[in-house]
Amino acid sequence: MKFSFIPLAAIPMALAACKVGPDFRSPERDGGNQWKEGRAERNASLPDAWWKLFGDPELNRLVDRALAANQNLAAAKSRVDTARALVGLDRAKLFPTLDFTGSAGISRASQDAVGANLPPGVSIDLEQQRYRGTFNLAYDLDLWGRNKRLLEASAADAAASEALFDAQRLGLAAEVARQYFVLRGLDTQESVLQDTLRSRKDALDLQQSKTTAGITDGLATSRARTEYELAGHDLAAVQRQRGSAEHALAVLCGQPPSSFAVARRGSGKALPSIRPGLPAEVLARRPDVRESEEKLRAANARVGAAKAAFYPNLSLSAGGGFESIDVRRFLDWENRVLSFGGNLAAPIFDGGTNRANYDAARSRFDEALAGHRQVLLVALREVEDALVDLHGLARSRRSLEAALASARDTRKLSQERFDKGLTAYLEVVDADRTVLQTRLALAEIEAQQRVSLAALAKALGGGWNTK
Repeated sequence: MKFSFIPLAAIPMALAACKVGPDFRSPERDGGNQWKEGRAERNASLPDAWWKLFGDPELNRLVDRALAANQNLAAAKSRVDTARALVGLDRAKLFPTLDFTGSAGISRASQDAVGANLPPGVSIDLEQQRYRGTFNLAYDLDLWGRNKRLLEASAADAAASEALFDAQRLGLAAEVARQYFVLRGLDTQESVLQDTLRSRKDALDLQQSKTTAGITDGLATSRARTEYELAGHDLAAVQRQRGSAEHALAVLCGQPPSSFAVARRGSGKALPSIRPGLPAEVLARRPDVRESEEKLRAANARVGAAKAAFYPNLSLSAGGGFESIDVRRFLDWENRVLSFGGNLAAPIFDGGTNRANYDAARSRFDEALAGHRQVLLVALREVEDALVDLHGLARSRRSLEAALASARDTRKLSQERFDKGLTAYLEVVDADRTVLQTRLALAEIEAQQRVSLAALAKALGGGWNTK
């Protein structure tokens, strides 16, 4: 009769493959099949450098500079490197450790202390040498997978750090685009105000000459001067806001404001089209969703590590080497030393420590799960907010464009009526002020449309679909 033989060494290896605790299952990303504020399109995607859709070389240059030199992003990259290094610490726990210890020494005993107890005529060598060198092997069998769960947790933490880095990179690009579009909108407003200043200066000179000639009284001149100075006030306010936006861009790009400048010009090309994909596709692409899911995975793994503490733990140790009192005979075979043993630690009474740790791990998992669900809701809301902003801004722009055409007609008619003496100069002033306010509002709306498109690109997860 033959019996199959299972080596004893295979038993610990089989036990070491066990992992207690729940295995992680990714929560469903149920965002529906449609957006409330727009039509979803399957497989709609953005390029990695989504900001290039705006066709603005200056914007491209600023975003590239920010991604290369922003200090907050550099700190985030260092945190990713730290998290990856910590994974190596937990991975090392799965393997045996081997080290070498060596010692050499010489000692001398006291003649009086030793010789007083010896029989007469007997002597010993008071000096003694000892040499020892051993290799020591230790291995935690990890019977219940505690170390494996800790490795799973640290690997998830590293993945969460990488996802957070992607989220910060996406947020940085969107913030650079936002500040840049605000700055360009202010450039347009500055141009409008400078045109207004020139036209009002001409109107002021004209009214002043009429007053000097005695054709009119000083009321029209006074009103013309007031409107001219108010336009100068508005220009100063716009220039101050532009300076703040330029300083913000400098910091985003990792430069001191004193050495940073963006040349003045208009907003540039027509608005690009950015299409939202299906809600589930957006959630899969967003880096903040991946970050929260990895945090949830880490919390789940730590539940398993806490559960493994309830079970016994077995570790093995072995050592071997040589020991001698004579360095010349140190490597003689008869001077070899060997050791082998195991250590079993089983919890019996700990005052509830393991139970408290396990309950805390479960609570942290529940907290991470609630946080993940909240991240999903916020992600969907951000897309809806960007879409409703774009739709509302498009309607506002159409209304302002129509209002501007009407306001210009009104100003022209008011000027003609004033020139014929049919109305007071106040009517011209009001019409001119309406044209200015409408042009400024239209410039702001155009900038906000670009800002909202950048916000939509960020809400859609950008083009970094890494996982």
